[in-house]
Amino acid sequence: MLLDAIAQNNFVVVGRAGIDFYTDAGVRAEDAERVSVGLGGSAANIAAGICKLGGQAALVTRVSDDSVGSYCTGQLKHYGVNTVHVTPVGGEYRNSLAFYESVVDGHRNVIYRNGAADFQMDAEDVSKVDYSAFGALITAGTVFAAEPSRSASFKAFDLAKESNLPIIFDVDYRPYSWPAAEVAADVLSRAAAQSDMIVGNDEEFGFMAGSYDKGLDKARDLARTTASLVIYKMGEHGAITISRDEEFRTGIYPVDALKPNGAGDSFMSGLMTSIADGHSLKDAVLRGSACASIVVAKPGCAPAMPNPSELEAFLSSHPGPTSV
Repeated sequence: MLLDAIAQNNFVVVGRAGIDFYTDAGVRAEDAERVSVGLGGSAANIAAGICKLGGQAALVTRVSDDSVGSYCTGQLKHYGVNTVHVTPVGGEYRNSLAFYESVVDGHRNVIYRNGAADFQMDAEDVSKVDYSAFGALITAGTVFAAEPSRSASFKAFDLAKESNLPIIFDVDYRPYSWPAAEVAADVLSRAAAQSDMIVGNDEEFGFMAGSYDKGLDKARDLARTTASLVIYKMGEHGAITISRDEEFRTGIYPVDALKPNGAGDSFMSGLMTSIADGHSLKDAVLRGSACASIVVAKPGCAPAMPNPSELEAFLSSHPGPTSV
């Protein structure tokens, strides 16, 4: 059911859109004389990446009723994302803003999330969605960090399940968004338990398990009990893909990285569209890893995500993934 649903290549994505400011390649913040601007936010990046790779995606979120919110909505449309359920909110709420350096060593990423507009997404917003029009729901952990977005997201889960949509959950734990680590651990674990597919890194699974060294056991337990598929990412050491029928490891595509931002979002979009394009699960995971490598080797997040020709060119010219 999960892979068949993904094969429709039509996703409803619940979560935030933001604006990114980033330096030129190799330039630190204190030396920057200019910055570039691009679409950011985990859910928006995933949706944009899916559309750039030939899939369809609609975003459900709130944006600020100002020029920054208009920019984010305009960029979503530019990438082909359906914005029918992107709703402006007035008052003092603002879109999240990220300022990061296009450097790896000592990389700094500052994210402004006070009074975030996307946290104002409510039950009415998610209830307006026709979930039967999509193949699967994707969301990322930041959507659960505050109310009313948290309750609205759990309601979206319920409504999606009523329409037989599988839930695809990127843990995406960002401590700065949460009031306390204990709250995050409880809420993210509840979201994971309701999800059909879970993607996270070793630290995130360890966080949900209460100890880093228990993270892989947590991932395996979820795959045995509530989830159909779990992907346990380990950075430069690749990933472990776990289902009830099999478990396999895959490597990464080494590149000269400019920054770490956007890798997980690009991985998700590449994984989803590769499954939809008929690739085996193992090849789809590897293609997702290739998408992550493409993004970290360029400035920006959504602007750096590949289209099909760029992905194929990368795969044909790269020596191949690391062995595991």
